[in-house]
Amino acid sequence: VQLVVSGGGLVQAGGPLRLSCAAPVRTFSIYTMGWFRQAPGKEREIVAAVYGNNDSTDYADSVKGRFTISRDNAKHTVYLQMHSLKPEDAAVYYCGASLSYATRRYPAYWGQGTQVTVSS
Repeated sequence: VQLVVSGGGLVQAGGPLRLSCAAPVRTFSIYTMGWFRQAPGKEREIVAAVYGNNDSTDYADSVKGRFTISRDNAKHTVYLQMHSLKPEDAAVYYCGASLSYATRRYPAYWGQGTQVTVSS
């Protein structure tokens, strides 16, 4: 499964940014999709995940209330809408596709990373 990430860039603190991850496969809806990030010197961490049917979502405490994960199964795309960005949100963001919600932290497939830079 090829995942194509887009939408990173430079944003001022407090601003919004939206990331997209496209996976043009017919079976897209069966995958739990997640967004991850890795800042320099830190381990990759899960930011948010959404179940295949869009009913279940999960967020890291650090982004709750600011980030929203959603998916459009018809477009084979998952989004991460980020609001109120903070300098500590700066990282390389990745999307991942997992075979089940239980394994959402361990994707079977990864997209390429996209840099998010937040200026203070």
